[in-house]
Amino acid sequence: MKVVKIDKKRWEAGLDALRAAYRLFGPVQAKEGHELKELAQGEYPDYNMLNTRLSPKAIAFPQSEDILEFSLDPDVEDHHIMKEVAGDLTPRAVIGMRPCDARAMALLDLNFDTAECKDPYWIRAYEATTFVGLACDNPYTSCFCTTAGCGPYHEQGLDVLLTDNGDHYLGKALTDKGQALLDRAGWNDAVDGESVFAEKKAAAEAKFVRAIETDKLRDADTLALHGAPFWEDVSFSCINCGTCTFLCPTCWCFDLQDEVRGKSGKRFKNWDSCMFPLFTLHTTGHNPRGTKLQRTRQRFMHKLKYFVDKYETGIMCVGCGRCVRQCPVNIDIRKVCDLMNSHAAADSCVAEG
Repeated sequence: MKVVKIDKKRWEAGLDALRAAYRLFGPVQAKEGHELKELAQGEYPDYNMLNTRLSPKAIAFPQSEDILEFSLDPDVEDHHIMKEVAGDLTPRAVIGMRPCDARAMALLDLNFDTAECKDPYWIRAYEATTFVGLACDNPYTSCFCTTAGCGPYHEQGLDVLLTDNGDHYLGKALTDKGQALLDRAGWNDAVDGESVFAEKKAAAEAKFVRAIETDKLRDADTLALHGAPFWEDVSFSCINCGTCTFLCPTCWCFDLQDEVRGKSGKRFKNWDSCMFPLFTLHTTGHNPRGTKLQRTRQRFMHKLKYFVDKYETGIMCVGCGRCVRQCPVNIDIRKVCDLMNSHAAADSCVAEG
């Protein structure tokens, strides 16, 4: 893989060269931390951050997205026929996302692009995006990506991986899309930088202060975990606000709604949350997850057990720590994961005994 040196004095000029071919997205300072947004002309990413408040998943999976439109006016041609809304599929590039968020995008792709079902809205947006990651040299104390199948220099899901090396960046092209972006920006000063990446990766990983254990989850008995005695304590303080799911880079639940104004209508996708009481409400009035204990348990069982069993790629969490930092009642997925793994280990010992 080719490594290039990007002098910071040439950084903005390279980004300006990219604007002719890409819509650029990057982190910028906002009222409540850094937000990932489309960069206006003359606007550049701000990397004085640990991570963005929200993940980049909205680039390919918007919080609200029009997908179909229709007319109820009999005087209009093709009335009462739904037509696809033309989306903006201009090539876009995310400049400076964290590696954990790139792995999260790859996990989302497991759900939206499968052999059984393909979501064209996700697939087209995902394929139109080039993901440029910025390695994480100073993680939050709440981060635990190194034990969640990820890491501060993880490459999965990225087209380019950057690392800040003082007066310059080192950029590693990981895909053809990534190499095309580097070429377009004029960043082609090849260097032997693999050793620098290796040294900085080791130094960054040494800074993590929290780990989780997941080794017993895959072989755990699903019903035993579902009926574990700790769920009441875990869910006691939960207020079902949905903050954790909206912040999470791997949550993919959405709702489809139709809206009509006058004789024009549209169908659109909205993010939804398994933590909301209406999420599983049936038209009969029955709700199979009518209590907050059931909803809290579903969230963690999905991420740490059901997903593990279905996809065999590890847990549905990349250790970004957003839910840990921003849960208003301090529910900690790391503690829940340890409870589940320990319970699984105990059950295994009993079974073997």
